[in-house]
Amino acid sequence: MTDPTTGRLRVDGATLHYEVRGTGPLLLLIPGGAGDAASYDGIADDLAIDHTVASYDPRGMSRSPLDDPEATQQVAQHADDAFRLLELLSPDTPARVTGCSSGAIVALHLLATHPGRVARVVAHEPPVVEVLPDAAEHRAMLTRVQDTFRRDGLMPAVAEFAAALSRPAGLHRPADLSRPAGLNRPADLSQPAGLSRSGAEKPVAAEAAIELPPRAAARAERTRANMPYFLGRIVPSFMAYVPDLERLAALTDRLVLAGGADSRGELPYRPAAFLAERCGTELVHFPGGHIGLSTHPTEFGELLRKVLSA
Repeated sequence: MTDPTTGRLRVDGATLHYEVRGTGPLLLLIPGGAGDAASYDGIADDLAIDHTVASYDPRGMSRSPLDDPEATQQVAQHADDAFRLLELLSPDTPARVTGCSSGAIVALHLLATHPGRVARVVAHEPPVVEVLPDAAEHRAMLTRVQDTFRRDGLMPAVAEFAAALSRPAGLHRPADLSRPAGLNRPADLSQPAGLSRSGAEKPVAAEAAIELPPRAAARAERTRANMPYFLGRIVPSFMAYVPDLERLAALTDRLVLAGGADSRGELPYRPAAFLAERCGTELVHFPGGHIGLSTHPTEFGELLRKVLSA
C-alpha cells in the first residue's frame, strides 16, 4: 500500500484531515458511517494509477476535529467541506466523486448544489429514507434507536440500528431488539461504511486473537471511537435529509446510483433503487452488500473504475 500525502484544510467550524495519492484527474472519495479516509485503502492504490485520489476524515471524525464538539451536524455543511476540498485540489477542472452510505448523501447534495464542479458522482446506497413511502416507520425506528442510546448505551443502540437496516422490507420489528442474534458485538458496526451488518463477520474476540497490522489496527480503533458521534449526531440529521429530486433528475448525465448485489430489499438499498427509478436511470449493482467496499474491495474497485470512465 502506498503511503498517501496528507494535509489539513481549515473549513467553517472544523479542520479536515485529507489524504492524496496518484496523478491524473481528481477523484474524491467520501467516507460513510463511522469510517474515515482509510475506508478506501482497499481500492485507493489501484484507482491512483490514473487518478489523483483524495479522501478525508469527515468533520468530527478521527483526525478532523470540530471547533465546537457539540455543534449540530448538517448534510449541507458536510457537502460544503467536500466542495472546499475540490476547490483546493482541482480548482480548474470538475472532479469525479464517490460516496458510500452517509458519504453518498453528502455526494448527492454536493452534486445538487455545485454541479459545475462535478464530472460524475457515484452514490452507493445513500440512506435517504425520507423519499420512501414508509418514511414514517423509519422515523419511528430512528427515535427508538436514539432512546436506546440514551437509556442503555452505545452497543444496544448499535444492535437495534443494524437490525433495522438489514431487515428486508415488509418484515415487522421483533418484540425485543435489545440483543438481536449475532448483533451484540462492536465489530458489526465498525466496518468503514458503518450502516449495515451485511458482510461483517468477526466478533471483537476474534479480532483480538488476530494481530492486525499497525495501520489496520489504528483504523479499527478510530472507527470504534467514532461510533458515538456517528450514531448520536450524524445518523439523526443525515437520515432526515430530503434530497432535491427534481434537481437530481436534471443531472442524471453525471449521476450514477448504486446498490449492493447482496442487499436488495434492505433499508439502505431501497432509497437508491427509488432514486434510480425516479430519475429514469439504471441502478448499478456493486459486489457485496451495503459494505461491499470492505468485503469485496477488489471487485468493488474494478467496477467503480468502469463506472467512473463510462
